[in-house]
Amino acid sequence: MLRAFLLPLRLFFAVSLLALLMGGAQAQDVQPLPPLAAHVTDTVGLLSVDRREAIEARLVALEREKGAQVAVLLVATTRPEAIEEYALRVAEAGRLGRKGVDDGVLFVVARDDRRMRIEVGRGLEGAIPDAIAKRIIADVVTPYFKAGDFPRGVEAGVDAIAARVSGEPLPAPPVPGQGGDGAMGLEELLVVGMIVTIVIGGILRAIFGRLLGATLASGLVGFGAWTLTGALAIGVVGGLLAFVFVLVMGSGGGTRHTGGPWSGGGMGGMGGGGFGRGGGWSGGGGGFGGGGASGGW
Repeated sequence: MLRAFLLPLRLFFAVSLLALLMGGAQAQDVQPLPPLAAHVTDTVGLLSVDRREAIEARLVALEREKGAQVAVLLVATTRPEAIEEYALRVAEAGRLGRKGVDDGVLFVVARDDRRMRIEVGRGLEGAIPDAIAKRIIADVVTPYFKAGDFPRGVEAGVDAIAARVSGEPLPAPPVPGQGGDGAMGLEELLVVGMIVTIVIGGILRAIFGRLLGATLASGLVGFGAWTLTGALAIGVVGGLLAFVFVLVMGSGGGTRHTGGPWSGGGMGGMGGGGFGRGGGWSGGGGGFGGGGASGGW
């Protein structure tokens, strides 16, 4: 009786384990996505440095003019995935285009598969419908690829995509330095305010003493925050925070450090990230719905 009950249970666990192992093996077969660290990512060396930089500059200028993000990805193969699945996965992971505008485009070329795809964000499906994407692939890019001129084919494809994007009425791009939603501007303001408070507060404390120095620093920082933001409340809060910070600055006891709180490891956490964008590049949160076209040569 017990054996009759355990036999199907063992079979169930054996089948479940086999399914998990097969699923894990299939998941491992899917290629890891290359990071899109720039508008042009060439993992197989199809482009010379000069050609790659020229295309990069073209797409940077397009983003500054229109706000849309167009990226080029050159890989050896997308197998075991079809290029459609692979391109959509890359586009969604890279979050190309602006959030809410969805004005991103990904141009993928798989050299060994002899396949390419133009993946179009939802906001640009009117400018680059599937039929137009197909025509760019077949009539503009494919003749160069068949002739073995991959650099010229990529350039021609980018030019055709950029021409369609340039003619689309899109929301104006954000002013450089302000960030897409103002978050970067606030972060920069906080960091600069902290640095100014430390420097000015340290000087005023040394000259006028702790209490008077903190008061003067509070007034200067508060007035500066009010002037920069135009909001009196931010100026008042900034001034109060500066007063407290300068008042307690360096009062932790022990030997007084001549370097102030910025010496040693005090602000080391800002070295790696801080508010600087560095040399990286990332998408803005755009969405994709599978629009675009594929083709071969």
